[in-house]
Amino acid sequence: MRVVVATGNPGKVREIAEALEGLGWQLEGLNGVPLPEETGTTYEENAALKACAAAVATGLPALADDSGLEVSALGGQPGVYSARFGHRSSDLERNLYLLERLRGVQDRRAKFVSVVILAYPDGHLETYRGEVLGTLLEGPRGENGFGYDPLFVPDGDTRTFAEMSLAEKRVISHRGRALAALLQAHRSGPPAREVIRAE
Repeated sequence: MRVVVATGNPGKVREIAEALEGLGWQLEGLNGVPLPEETGTTYEENAALKACAAAVATGLPALADDSGLEVSALGGQPGVYSARFGHRSSDLERNLYLLERLRGVQDRRAKFVSVVILAYPDGHLETYRGEVLGTLLEGPRGENGFGYDPLFVPDGDTRTFAEMSLAEKRVISHRGRALAALLQAHRSGPPAREVIRAE
């Protein structure tokens, strides 16, 4: 099956391609297809906006992800606004802004959330959700990954996501868990034509 990956983030494209290689799908980039602005108030809404737009524009099934970091001490912020937190334009600036917001704060608990939606040109949607709990450091560590990966240590490990290989991260990450649910649902062929939710 040919599937368009509806993202401009090359890091996400790599993760998705490697996670789903067992399905034998032919994953394709956007090839100039513009994505709508993320105006939703939930991960599901934003992922659906992107996946549906790509599916309609290309006539192919489209896969989109929306994810975010929810920080306990900030009341769940930045959440769906993680990619534009504090109106900062780069990962480094957003990380520094987050650290400034948490200066002197003892509660460093946080949660990564990812929602992956597979949209078909006929309007059918499949929804998969993954979450991972962890702790935020007081400074970045590691050179891999993207986003807030250098600050986030998942429960049960001592390394940040940025200190892990892509394969190691995928096993336990929020996006990895959502994609694993999709992979499981499609292993024996397309699932029933209904919305699927999996943790």
